[in-house]
Amino acid sequence: MSRPETIQDVDQLDELLSQPPAYLIEAMSRLEGDLVILGVGGKMGPTLARMAKIASEKAGDSRKIIGVSRFSNNQLKEKLESWGIETITADLLDENVYGRLPEAPNVMVMTGVKFGTSSNQSLTWAMNTYMPALAMKRYRQSRISAFSTGNVYPLTPICEGGSQETDPLAPVGEYANSVLGRERIYEYFSLKYKLPVSLLRLNYACELRYGVLVDLAQKIWNDQPVDVTMGAFNVIWQADANAMAIASLEHADTPPFVLNIAGPETLSVRRSCEALAKRLGKNLQIVGEEAPTALLNNGQKGHQQFSYPSVNALQMIDWIADWVKNGGEYHGKPTKFEVRDGKF
Repeated sequence: MSRPETIQDVDQLDELLSQPPAYLIEAMSRLEGDLVILGVGGKMGPTLARMAKIASEKAGDSRKIIGVSRFSNNQLKEKLESWGIETITADLLDENVYGRLPEAPNVMVMTGVKFGTSSNQSLTWAMNTYMPALAMKRYRQSRISAFSTGNVYPLTPICEGGSQETDPLAPVGEYANSVLGRERIYEYFSLKYKLPVSLLRLNYACELRYGVLVDLAQKIWNDQPVDVTMGAFNVIWQADANAMAIASLEHADTPPFVLNIAGPETLSVRRSCEALAKRLGKNLQIVGEEAPTALLNNGQKGHQQFSYPSVNALQMIDWIADWVKNGGEYHGKPTKFEVRDGKF
């Protein structure tokens, strides 16, 4: 699919986000069996499932792609089914539902709680640690790819280029600590059952309806000041993040294979906002001063293992500015990337 100058609507956006790169099609030709996606109803899940379906078809494989979610939005369930995704409605915190989930040699876990952590710590820990244990017990004969987050790393000097997979972990705040707990649960069951796992530390997926660049663009468009204390960030186009995540199934191992998923650029908040403001025809209001540290991931291992991301930050800025100016829709879920104390 060729890259358009602008993206006109959600249908075109979803189509663009669902197209698999060549390396993923090749990986799906080697992976055998169905794929179950737990927590498919989030921001990334629908187009990830569709991408897996398209990649399988292009690889000549008729595997089932099965998405599991509470599906509070029935329209999403219908959309997934129209794309050829089988759906199962289930509360994944209910241990009784696992007995009716289908067997599958490939499983992706996308569940997690981040926002609202400060007011509901117990739910955060239940979803981020207890639920993965249920999933690992159910799918102890499978291979599992599970989303984590770069929040397990500490803030690091911007000049160092971001945390690498082998760096010490030092999560800040209740949410980040619960995600470290989630990683340890996956590690424990991976070793206990000799179960191959890949852990995906993501910072930050972006498309036109959500992401750090969307947060910044909306502030500028609405004449709100932008705080630059968290002075730098990473973004990766959601399609690139999804492709790497699915392909990581082939590299799942015990102990777990760990992969940062991040774009190649360390982006300045100030410079990114200047670029957005110019395209939006708005005056930029900056408050604060850049701190010397930020939450940054080094994604080079993923770029070497799979491919350099297909969409760079400048292209995302162009698309997002056009989307904002033309009244495109949003998920309404800000990233809160600027939070430095771990309180979400």
